[in-house]
Amino acid sequence: MRQILHIDMDAFFASVEQLDDPSLRGRPVLVGGASRRGVVAAASYEARASGARSAMPMVEALRRCPQAIVVPVRHARYAEVSAQVFAIFRRFTPLVEGLSLDEAFLDVTASRALFGDGEAIAAQIKRAIRDETGLTASAGVASCKFAAKIASDLRKPDGLVVVPGDVAAFLAPLPLERMWGVGPRAADRLHAAGLATIGDLARCPAPRLHELLGPAWGEHVRLLAAGVDERAVVPGRAAESIGAEETVEEDLRGREPIERWLLDLSGRVARRLLKAGLSCRAVVVKLKYSDFTLRTRQARLSEPVSDTDSIYTCAKGLLSRFDLSRPVRLVGVAAGDLTSQTAGPTLSLFPVASERRRRLEGVVAEVAERFGGKGLTRAALLERTEQTKRTKETEQPPSGQRGAAPGGRGTAREKKI
Repeated sequence: MRQILHIDMDAFFASVEQLDDPSLRGRPVLVGGASRRGVVAAASYEARASGARSAMPMVEALRRCPQAIVVPVRHARYAEVSAQVFAIFRRFTPLVEGLSLDEAFLDVTASRALFGDGEAIAAQIKRAIRDETGLTASAGVASCKFAAKIASDLRKPDGLVVVPGDVAAFLAPLPLERMWGVGPRAADRLHAAGLATIGDLARCPAPRLHELLGPAWGEHVRLLAAGVDERAVVPGRAAESIGAEETVEEDLRGREPIERWLLDLSGRVARRLLKAGLSCRAVVVKLKYSDFTLRTRQARLSEPVSDTDSIYTCAKGLLSRFDLSRPVRLVGVAAGDLTSQTAGPTLSLFPVASERRRRLEGVVAEVAERFGGKGLTRAALLERTEQTKRTKETEQPPSGQRGAAPGGRGTAREKKI
């Protein structure tokens, strides 16, 4: 029988902040943008006790937990600690499938002769993480990915749950909200149909579940609820895209301010591509309007690129396919159809110019890293910074704020490799 682990770091971003700053330990901490439209990226367990949660608007989180300390997101630091954690995983098995910076599936079926059964391996991994990083993780052990993921969340923080051989019996009494991928709206529909537990989903006639959730997703949910999950752990799965998005402090109106944000976000995406040794053949722009309507547009490129100017030029061209008469609250840029920068020669008519842009991008990234994210700034972005400063001078920051993001911006949520 397979043995799959799901390891999930406990309140990862917030725990790293408490690790690095002893004054935060034992206190409620919210990681994210401290502006009016900021979003909580992570909440410490002390903050969660008051009802604050990740993905919650920062204003609401501070209303529930007014004594919380707000700290900005530090992606580079979290990536550094994540690399340590994943290095520990790979000591026990090469079959590691990362889901994000702070969680992964591990197939340890072939590792048992060296390290013991799944429970023993999970305990050793948890101990190594604590000893080497000072952080805690929770683990689930099961014969399939779905059950392992649910198990890892049952006794947080610092938990270890082993699913017995009868996976369906283990899952049956759990509330259906524990189902991977069942959101609030789907849960409401299922409850209205008289379904309350995962066992109810497993016993529900297939046609009825297909009617409630759609044929494809309904069948998938039915099988998972019955403990049927043959998915393999896929190590080293390549990123499908690399992107950055931001909710702005004040709605953007018209093309010009949106273009300035596209330039900023294109630079962030380019630096991440460079660091990962990747180029992209597609660019996606996302706009969320003030009424929360979301629109995306995509364009393909004639050759792979990885520099700010190429990504920005494409993103700016995509704006003509949006309704720019409506106020915009979120802007996003993503690089898709990724390929290695060393995959082979391109068909560019101007190879020297392409290489020059790539080298320039490397210099900008090196300066930014050396000066903690500050350094070279494009002139087009200086005007936006000054306008933001003038706006913030007339506003009071939320209570509990510490180290707000520069310029009063919302939280940048970047997809992870």
